[in-house]
Amino acid sequence: MTSISNNTLSETTILVGVSSYPHIAELTIDESLDELSRLAETAGLTVVGRITQRLHQIDSNTYIGSGKVEELKQLVDEYGAQTVIFDDELSPRHLRQLELALGVEVKLLDRSALILDIFAQHAHTKEGALQVELAQLEYRLPRLTRMWTHLARQSGGGSARGGSGGVGLRGPGETQLEVDKREITRKISKLKKNIDEIREQRELKRKLRTQNQIPVVAIVGYTNAGKSSLLRSLTGEDIYVADQLFATLDPLSRRVRLPSGRQVLFSDTVGFIQKLPTTLVAAFRSTLEEIKYADLILHVADSNHPQVLKHVEAVEDVLAEIDVAPITRILVWNKIDQLDNELPIWTNKPSAYYQGNLNISARMGTGIDALLDLVDKVLLSQNLEVSFMIPYERGDILAQLFHNSVVKDQKYTETGVIIRTMILPSVYPLFSKYEWAE
Repeated sequence: MTSISNNTLSETTILVGVSSYPHIAELTIDESLDELSRLAETAGLTVVGRITQRLHQIDSNTYIGSGKVEELKQLVDEYGAQTVIFDDELSPRHLRQLELALGVEVKLLDRSALILDIFAQHAHTKEGALQVELAQLEYRLPRLTRMWTHLARQSGGGSARGGSGGVGLRGPGETQLEVDKREITRKISKLKKNIDEIREQRELKRKLRTQNQIPVVAIVGYTNAGKSSLLRSLTGEDIYVADQLFATLDPLSRRVRLPSGRQVLFSDTVGFIQKLPTTLVAAFRSTLEEIKYADLILHVADSNHPQVLKHVEAVEDVLAEIDVAPITRILVWNKIDQLDNELPIWTNKPSAYYQGNLNISARMGTGIDALLDLVDKVLLSQNLEVSFMIPYERGDILAQLFHNSVVKDQKYTETGVIIRTMILPSVYPLFSKYEWAE
């Protein structure tokens, strides 16, 4: 698969979308191509045309059929397009046949390769870079064969099926293919080992958080829904935001003090998208698994996007794919400042699936205080009301209790301080020996 990292804005691109029957995708074919167009623009390409095809069955050779391939060739010639991007993932056979039909001068990509390339450009941490490289190599491995077919055709003096005397001779293409496969397999093994080491470090940090009992609020959402903008608004920090798909990939975690005085950790995650490459989901599993250990999930949605409800469903599908338990969720309708008319009725519609839903503008700061209040309320609703008697000589325990609970009131006695608190069930065992029955 050709990388496009070094492409310039002048490189012209044709998009190809296929709708099969029955239609079960989250987005229609035109909606999906609109999204693919934004992905191409994020990668630095200029989309000059698109072509669609509705099929009862995918063509085994060229994916879209010979007639549509001829139409695609004419469109490429008409616009002088240098790149063709398919909206669905292509098999090695489809790639090979399409390249033969379109010519080697035309770069051929699919949605998965495009997303992987964008991830490679935007991942800046060591962990993110390792995860993206792993996903790229696992995507590339089964597609290596087509890279060397031209060498195999040039080989002479024998045949891969056997020459004179029945002795099989390998051509240079086949030899290089085996070398490349071994090298990529070795790199994949090394990357997995490095990622496992980082995963162990992440587990250690998670255990420390558990011991300190800092509640974790995971921010999830479709790409470009405004998750980074929300984290910036919550923390007041200069966090990078941009109006493009996958502007930020590396997860960020920041402490925020809630109105009750309790500190929580807000953790931003990678944005989701429909047809997210399976290799990418697998590579980022250790990062995405942070969501599984959250105390609360903020699902951020772009209320101004025409397909926002489908985006919400797509995000929930990915969460189900990584086996996220039914953790309490709040649905956050972002970008209300960009709506031309009144709020859509569904932004205020109660949902049994979400603990609450709220309308905000992360960019303008609208609704942020109300969101913090709601987060505080939801987390408090999970707490137990317990009183503890802490001896004066155990100032360390008293400090931990103040740090890990919401103190309702305190009373000083001759032997110690009686503290009435709201405390998480998981924290209670740390102080159970000091429980006070009034």
